[in-house]
Amino acid sequence: MHHRNFGKTTLTPSEIGFGAWGIGGPAMAGDVPIGWGQVNDEESKKALQKAFDLGVNFYDTADFYGLGHSEELIGEVLGNKQDIIIATKVGHKLSSDNSILLDYSKNHILRACEASLKRLKRECIDYYQLHSAKLEHLKQGECIDALESLRQAGKIKYWGISLNTFNPWPEGEYLIDNQLGDGFQVVFNIINQRAFRFIQQAHQAGYGIIARMPLQFGLLTGKFTKETKFPQNDHRHFRLTPSILETSLDLLENAWPIAEKYYISKTSLSLSFILSFKEISTVIPGIKTTEQAIQNTKDIIKLDNEDQDFLIDLYEKALFKLVDMMEKEK
Repeated sequence: MHHRNFGKTTLTPSEIGFGAWGIGGPAMAGDVPIGWGQVNDEESKKALQKAFDLGVNFYDTADFYGLGHSEELIGEVLGNKQDIIIATKVGHKLSSDNSILLDYSKNHILRACEASLKRLKRECIDYYQLHSAKLEHLKQGECIDALESLRQAGKIKYWGISLNTFNPWPEGEYLIDNQLGDGFQVVFNIINQRAFRFIQQAHQAGYGIIARMPLQFGLLTGKFTKETKFPQNDHRHFRLTPSILETSLDLLENAWPIAEKYYISKTSLSLSFILSFKEISTVIPGIKTTEQAIQNTKDIIKLDNEDQDFLIDLYEKALFKLVDMMEKEK
C-alpha cells in the first residue's frame, strides 16, 4: 500500500482509504433512507480489520452515518490505535420531527466532537470535517471558531470540509481565499469530473484532497444491470433511478475495454483512474465486507496517459450529461 502527503499536514494517508458510510446500517430520517440498507455488524468489523491488515490506514466516517453507529464500530475494532488516521464529520443531525437538520453552531460542534471521540474511543480526531456546510455557515464564522477551539484544545489535529456533490467552488474557494482549514473532501470519479479544476486549485494552495464517491454508488463496479433494484432502506432507491441506471450503463460501456486491456476489474480501473492524478491524497471507496476490502485495495495501477486522457474525454463528451441528470434528480 502506497501513501501520499495530505496537503501541508503531517498526515500520510494510504492511497486507498476506508469509506465507512455503509457500515452505519439502515438509518432513516423519517421516511428518507440515509444509509445503504441492512448490514451485518460482525461482517463490518471483519471488513475493518481486513482493511487494516491490508495496509489501509485512513478511515473516513461521520457522526450521521448510522446516527453514530459507524463511529462505534470503528472505535470497537480500531480504538485508540496510533498508526491510523481517523476522519469524521459534523453538522448533520435529526430534528424533533425526525427530519434532517443542519447544525453548524459552535455549541453543537463542541458537543458533537466529544460524542464522536467517545464512540471512536480516541483522544483526538486526526481530521475533522464540516459535513456539507454551506457558504452562509462559513461566513457566519461560528463553525470555524468551534473547529479552531477544538484544535487548540487538542481534540482535533486538522480540519476541513466535505464539499457539495455538484459544486465545490463557493465553500472551497472561501476557505482557500481566507487560508482556513487543511483539506477538502470532493466528489471525483470517472462519471463525475466536475471538481477537477477546483482540486487543482486546492492542491496548489497546499490542501489535502479526499476523493469521495469513487465508485458512484456502485455504478463503477460493473455489478449492476438495468434491472437492478434497491430496497427502500437504501438511499440508492431514490438516487439511482431507472433512467440514471440505464443511461449510466450504456455510456460506461465505452470505458470498460480499458479494464480488459490491463486485466483488472472495473472497480480497480475506477480507483486507478482517480489515483492517476497527483493532486489526490486518498480515495475512499465504501467497504462493508472483507471481499470489498480485498477488491478495493488490489490491482491499483498506473494508467497510460492515452487511457487517462480517453476517460477524461469520455466525461467531457458524454458523461457530463449523466452528472446533469443526477443533479436534477437528487
